[in-house]
Amino acid sequence: MEPKGYFIHESSVADEGCSIGEGTNIWHFCHVMAGARIGKDCTIGQNVMIATDVILGDRVKVQNNVSIYTGVTLEDEVFLGPSCVFTNVLHPRSAVNRKGQYTRTNVGKGATIGANATVVCGHDIGKFAFIGAGAVVTKKVPDYALVMGNPAIQKGWVSEFGHTLAFDWNGFAICPESDQEYKLENNQVTRIK
Repeated sequence: MEPKGYFIHESSVADEGCSIGEGTNIWHFCHVMAGARIGKDCTIGQNVMIATDVILGDRVKVQNNVSIYTGVTLEDEVFLGPSCVFTNVLHPRSAVNRKGQYTRTNVGKGATIGANATVVCGHDIGKFAFIGAGAVVTKKVPDYALVMGNPAIQKGWVSEFGHTLAFDWNGFAICPESDQEYKLENNQVTRIK
């Protein structure tokens, strides 16, 4: 495969049949497997493995020492912290072949998964959600939710800029950095302006 508009460090391997978007940088000791699709303007840190049929959207940032296994989709602008973990089989056994039983996980646009967090397969992460460092996700995470701990539990809500939102008695909040406005209604957050 000839590089066209993207960079792959000489210590990394991109298998024939993978797709890499323009402006993407793949750093030291990475492996992108055949069938993986990486969007435009992504940054892939060192020692990252991206398996067959994994999909990364545009402007995704993957920090060092992350393995993204078959069944995982990362939408645009997802951030993966160092050494975070995805699984793709619910009952793994070395002696039992379960390649046909991969469970899918989708990570929504703009979500952040903190360093050393684990996402157990089959539990989607909502857009702009924030998974704290070291958290273990064992259930679906709503859009804009802040979750922490083992098992991860929701501790609040965050803005698209990652700030904790303080909702007033009418269910309105403003991000302190962006001045974006949010509404909390029926335990769901939406950006309203």
